[in-house]
Amino acid sequence: MLKVHEIFHSLQGESSRVGLPTVFVRLTGCPLRCGYCDTAYAFQGGENLSQEQILERVAGYGTTYVTVTGGEPLAQKECLPLLQQLCDAGYDVSLETGGAMDISAVDPRVSVILDIKTPGSGEAGKNLWSNLDHLKPKDEVKFVLCDRVDYDWAKQVLAERAVAEKCPVLFSPVYSSLAPTDLANWVVQDQLPVRMQVQLHKILWGETPGK
Repeated sequence: MLKVHEIFHSLQGESSRVGLPTVFVRLTGCPLRCGYCDTAYAFQGGENLSQEQILERVAGYGTTYVTVTGGEPLAQKECLPLLQQLCDAGYDVSLETGGAMDISAVDPRVSVILDIKTPGSGEAGKNLWSNLDHLKPKDEVKFVLCDRVDYDWAKQVLAERAVAEKCPVLFSPVYSSLAPTDLANWVVQDQLPVRMQVQLHKILWGETPGK
């Protein structure tokens, strides 16, 4: 059984899959408390569902892409077999994880979107750097940036840990905090090997939960 906050169908708002119709399985709970968190409503609540019930609901949307997210989905140990079952069912599966949980046991068919926490998040000390050793070329690393300090910190991490040589890297501005144009200018000026992104779902629907 897993504690599931919501299962919904929308457009993928981030990553290289942005714009694709996707079913989101949002699991309840997270051990982190990032200052800019936009899914704090998922820290509690939800309903207990079996893996079979989850797959049945996902199948009802008739969509190829599935994203398991949170909260922090890997905080629930049954997340790992759920990911495996989704892959076995033929879905193209991605996992959004905050980077503080070990990803080494995640099914290799899953595309891991690993969020490395910056100083501005207040949780940079929780990054599990060994996760970088388990990244696959199909995975992606995301830096959510609050300001120029975060940007410079992320740029240093890129250089010191050769992150962009492991998989694609995403730089994303915190909504209503860092101007997207500023971030775009910095990336262009520094010629960083990253993809700058904005959150499509917030451009379309604002900060409405379940979108």
